[in-house]
Amino acid sequence: MATIEEFNNLDIRVGKIIEVEDFPKARNPSYKLRIDFGEDVGIKKSCAQLCTNYTKEDLKGKLVLCVVNFPPRQIGSATSEVLTLGLPGKNKHCVLIQPERDVEIGGKLY
Repeated sequence: MATIEEFNNLDIRVGKIIEVEDFPKARNPSYKLRIDFGEDVGIKKSCAQLCTNYTKEDLKGKLVLCVVNFPPRQIGSATSEVLTLGLPGKNKHCVLIQPERDVEIGGKLY
């Protein structure tokens, strides 16, 4: 069982997707994202398997939740600096977790 201290070690922030690129070299259909987390965290890169449920146009400008304090991870030829959070949809492909209302970029989940 996880403790509240372990949960508090995760730094989950709200970011705004500012750029979306195809990632044809990925093993599974994916996008490369650039996400703005505001002054404290800055702009970070993420690789995400979102192609089934989202177009590039759908994603640009969307607010998302991401873990920003995991170490960078090499995904094929790209580096993913944050983990973009989602859940399996009815089609078993990723559906993003998004704030219900407008919130401040960089806000930390608590």
